[in-house]
Amino acid sequence: MSDHLDKPAVEPAPAPAELAEGRWLWRRLYVYAASLALWLLLRLAVTRAAASDLPRIAEGLMGLIALMLLLYLVAPSAQQVLNLMRLRAGGRS
Repeated sequence: MSDHLDKPAVEPAPAPAELAEGRWLWRRLYVYAASLALWLLLRLAVTRAAASDLPRIAEGLMGLIALMLLLYLVAPSAQQVLNLMRLRAGGRS
């Protein structure tokens, strides 16, 4: 066989770079671990704080949990951010 039959006529386009976040779910692991830690802080605060301080402490910790869950649900992944940057620069995603 000759060499020209062994090589493709057109070079294939390189595959887009994949980030570890999409493969390993780091964002989910971080949010779950941090949420668990905040719930444990809330439990600790309830057992140790004076009764008059509990509403302020509980509201603050629940607000942090809500913010983290909102960021988890709404925030784009790093791969999506890269795709948006490529589209803005005129490239293909």
